[in-house]
Amino acid sequence: MYRRSIFPFFAGTALIAAAAPGPVLAVAPAKEPAYLQRAIAAPGRPADAVALDAGRKPAEVLAFLGLKPGMAAADIMTGSGYWAEIMANAVGPRGKVTAFEPAQFYNDPEEQKVWKALTARRSDIDFVRYPFEGFTAGDRRFDAVMINLNYHDLYWESAKYGIPRTDPQAFLKQLYAAVKPGGVVGVIDHAGPAGDTRAIVEKLHRIDPAVVKADFAAAGFTLEAESPLLANPADDHEKLVFDPAVRGRTDRFLYRFRKPR
Repeated sequence: MYRRSIFPFFAGTALIAAAAPGPVLAVAPAKEPAYLQRAIAAPGRPADAVALDAGRKPAEVLAFLGLKPGMAAADIMTGSGYWAEIMANAVGPRGKVTAFEPAQFYNDPEEQKVWKALTARRSDIDFVRYPFEGFTAGDRRFDAVMINLNYHDLYWESAKYGIPRTDPQAFLKQLYAAVKPGGVVGVIDHAGPAGDTRAIVEKLHRIDPAVVKADFAAAGFTLEAESPLLANPADDHEKLVFDPAVRGRTDRFLYRFRKPR
């Protein structure tokens, strides 16, 4: 299966070129808030999840997105639940995390085992399955949403996994409705070359950052800031993300989109 191995908030964020119009390049502060440090150090996280922390920089990423205790948050296409667990630890008992996962990804016995272990371990998280091609949050509304390494999959099709051609704007329409006014969506994805987006996603599982920016703008979101936290200039954008030469070390962009108030 192609899936990844088993997305006024933060006043301390440093802004570069803050006077420039449009989105600004932003980096997280040198020291993340204590509640995020505790969220990552919390006991009970699986060892394979902890091993990903060095490359994913969860404290810095969530500080950049502005996740805070008490928020309602969502992790879309949660997979192993890596981000959902950390986010649930961060928002605490006064907050709530919903982890969404496409139903098509649970035809595989190994995926079913991961899901069962995750739901048993974290009864405080709401786990919601939905048709890949028909995302909806129902009546849920969120302060913050994470989409990690899978926005590009909205341009992907697979007869093997039952994934039909999906309309990214239909997904974003539902997402826009689910985000509270003033809420944020964090998008992390593998940077890819320009060209035919569907063909590039099929071949490389990457996406041109400009496509993501244009999609979210068309849906009504504002690109508020972008961060170089996960960038890797040495990455070859023409390589499949699962190629051993780049896997886990791809050049990833990190965007913070906001829904206008």
